[in-house]
Amino acid sequence: MPGSSIVFVAGRGTVVHENSIRTMTTVAVMQPYFVPYAGYFRLFAAADIVALFDCVQFPRRGWVHRNRLRDGAGEPQWLTLPLAKAPRESDIRAITFAPDAKARFDAELGHFLPSRPNPAAARLLEPIKRVSGQLVDYLEATLKAACNELALPFDTVRTSALDIDPGLRGADRVIAIARTLGADTYLNPPGGRALYDEAAFAKAGLRLRFLPCWKGSSLSILQCLIDGDPAKIQAEIRRQLHDQAVSGTP
Repeated sequence: MPGSSIVFVAGRGTVVHENSIRTMTTVAVMQPYFVPYAGYFRLFAAADIVALFDCVQFPRRGWVHRNRLRDGAGEPQWLTLPLAKAPRESDIRAITFAPDAKARFDAELGHFLPSRPNPAAARLLEPIKRVSGQLVDYLEATLKAACNELALPFDTVRTSALDIDPGLRGADRVIAIARTLGADTYLNPPGGRALYDEAAFAKAGLRLRFLPCWKGSSLSILQCLIDGDPAKIQAEIRRQLHDQAVSGTP
């Protein structure tokens, strides 16, 4: 509406865009991962806003608190964040770091790092080493730092900040998030093809699109930055989006 203002919120009420009209088109909804693989960052390159899905149950065997890097022998191993114990049904937003997280994490992280990381990896390591407080704050900060190194946009909102019916589940919940954000298109990683039905999204006035399968390393973006040039990683992210064209459902 002319003269109206659209406000996007990131994290704990931080205004990203205020007093400006912006046509929202594509929204992605994704759990915040710990230094994820490069293909994850296509969401930030392709979507207008990424909703960090923090109001769902913490996945204890997922990628929210761990990822794979190469150790000193060159073998992929898990790097796991030291978290405080929490009830099994806890949402991601309720998870915190253990009291002794820093000492434990510094010791484990040292097994994966070169003696002198290159400047991009060194800058990303600064927020990665700040293991304290709420997990979702930490994940948002490290994702933002990685996007900065890759020169990618970082327009986000936490789903816990939206007025979404907690009784909704699965596709209904994702659709409600996308509609709350004014989307006409919902973008999902390729693994969601088995979960979502195009007709259900179309009924809600949304186009359903999927990222193509990632053709590249599945190791953490930290490993990619240790090994390579952030400009080349960003170029590959955008090249795969362009060459493989984000697709709709078959």
